[in-house]
Amino acid sequence: MDYTTLGRTGLKVSVAGIGCGGSSKLGLAAGHDDAHAAGIVRRALDLGVNLIDTASYYGTEPAVGAAIRGRPRDALVISTKHKASTRDGAIIPVADILAGLDRSLRTLGTDYVDVFCMHTVLPHEYDRVMAEIVPPLLREKEKGKFRFLGITEFAGRDPRHGTLVRGLGDDCWDVMMVAFHMLNQNARQLVFPGTRERNIGTLIMFAVRAIFSTPGRLQQDIARLVAEGRLPEALAQKDNALDFLLGAGGADNLIEAAYRYARHEPGADVVLFGTGNPAHVEPNIRAILKPPLREADRAAIAGLFGALEGVGLDEVNPLPDRRNPSGR
Repeated sequence: MDYTTLGRTGLKVSVAGIGCGGSSKLGLAAGHDDAHAAGIVRRALDLGVNLIDTASYYGTEPAVGAAIRGRPRDALVISTKHKASTRDGAIIPVADILAGLDRSLRTLGTDYVDVFCMHTVLPHEYDRVMAEIVPPLLREKEKGKFRFLGITEFAGRDPRHGTLVRGLGDDCWDVMMVAFHMLNQNARQLVFPGTRERNIGTLIMFAVRAIFSTPGRLQQDIARLVAEGRLPEALAQKDNALDFLLGAGGADNLIEAAYRYARHEPGADVVLFGTGNPAHVEPNIRAILKPPLREADRAAIAGLFGALEGVGLDEVNPLPDRRNPSGR
């Protein structure tokens, strides 16, 4: 495993982090149980991963708690999150958010988390988060309940990173979770210059999602983008518009290429990977640890897809929360 420093937190973190949300939610979304999910987290930890990203909203905190039980706490970097509003836009009271932090600590079986994030904050919610939520959260931080404060964007509804751009103007955010992948590159201009200048740690999400992992999905999206005039027509004629990345001297497969692309972007600290299949854990980590893509390939990706925004940022539904049926 390779390790890096998560910005100004000073935390030593694995460059591959186990993401416990996404469409798989460690297999819970496919009907597997907490034991299955915990086994995936344990496998990642056994391979050198030390950063675990979860959230009350995901429904995976019980599995994470089971997976870390008995392991040295100071060897782990745990990030969890709470939303400021429900999926339908209803405001979540500050008291509920603070209670959610306490509930997360109990569920995870730890006295503190390393990073506590305000989750999927939309631009129109940002002022309320800063005025009403951040001050009481910082008081909880002073009590030792978490070490660093983070914020995550709602990528599908905020394709130009409006929340994170706002956040770069405030000094309270130690960590940001950023959507970045081969067909959605605008964080390079909009977010990473600011995080690098301010030494804010970054967790990269969406490096691989359905657009790269679901058979036929990339071709379908390419065809739509061509029809919309956003990509050259010639790309619609190809079975795989990214086939130039593969073969001798290139990546073994598209998923590997996507992970390598995100991992080696200047400004990317940790690339999150998620899966519901234990057999995928090691290949995902191995891909993240491989060298950068060929420079000519990176240039080609920038030239073909650099102007795209909001591509491949699918929303995923939460699991019913056994402790919090509202899904907050």
